[in-house]
Amino acid sequence: MNPPRGTAALLTAVTAVTSFLIAGPADAKTEAVSADSVDYAWIKSCPKKDYTVPCGKWKLAMRSGKTITLTDAQSFPRRPGGKVDKDLGAPLRVSGDGRIVSYLKNDRFVVRDVGSGEVRPLPGRAATLPRGADEGEVSIALSPDGSVVAVDYGDANDRLPSLIADLRTGKVATLPAKEDVAGFSPDGEHLLTTRQTADNTTEFSVFGKDGRRTARRVVPQIVANNAPFALADDGTTVAVVVGKDSGKPRLHTYDLTSDAVSGAVRFSLPKGEEVQLLGWGPAGALTMWNYVGNGDVGTVLVVKRTVDAETGVTRRLHSFKPRRDSWIWWASGE
Repeated sequence: MNPPRGTAALLTAVTAVTSFLIAGPADAKTEAVSADSVDYAWIKSCPKKDYTVPCGKWKLAMRSGKTITLTDAQSFPRRPGGKVDKDLGAPLRVSGDGRIVSYLKNDRFVVRDVGSGEVRPLPGRAATLPRGADEGEVSIALSPDGSVVAVDYGDANDRLPSLIADLRTGKVATLPAKEDVAGFSPDGEHLLTTRQTADNTTEFSVFGKDGRRTARRVVPQIVANNAPFALADDGTTVAVVVGKDSGKPRLHTYDLTSDAVSGAVRFSLPKGEEVQLLGWGPAGALTMWNYVGNGDVGTVLVVKRTVDAETGVTRRLHSFKPRRDSWIWWASGE
């Protein structure tokens, strides 16, 4: 979300995100935006009787202030019987670095390199929804650099297993159907999932990109009952924010191997800011996206900060104001 600076960083961006993650040829293009990145994606809101509906095309609000229209992205999901539901927006997500977008195009999941405009389908069976899947229930999660995509079908009967698609290798792995995708580690090598057990407890699991489970544990209530949380690159450490709406937020880390919860690390935020997204970054720091609300108007300001996991020291990095006329919007990494 912060554009790279310096000649070396610009050259890296111009190389089309490592040749679009070792991709094949493009099937669509938009105007190239070089080292620019996405702040958030949004779709417009239009009135319908006594409620509002999404309308128009998905758009990308860029860090530079530019707007890109995704002319090939589906605006609305298709129900299992084939009917298009114009009361809902079709699934779409942006990678944490703001350079890769995944969405539906002609009922197939694709990924777009925002800088080059190149578009290609997800590998193998991850591109096409299985029979009986409801596009309106599907959610997508991207690794921070967009090189791995998880597709969670969200069916109420837990019949359809989620998929992990590695864009670098083209391999697709399967997750147990009852697991809900929670997010990737920063390097994209690990995926955190959650599951409600028959005993009304919460179980966390960690899977590799190959679909193999590497960690599994019923977590304590202080972890299960709070959010947001984020998995570190070691595949076992989870950071969680406790008391985010109390005005006195604090940070804990939880070790899935030892079942140990760390002591609280307090941090302070300006009045009105509430942590919504959390992710690990370099050197032990965490990145937060904090939202500032305004009653019925909704979120009026989004602020990106770092917080040190040991000291609680925070630093403001960036902010943006989401459009008031959006039906829904998704921040990078959300």
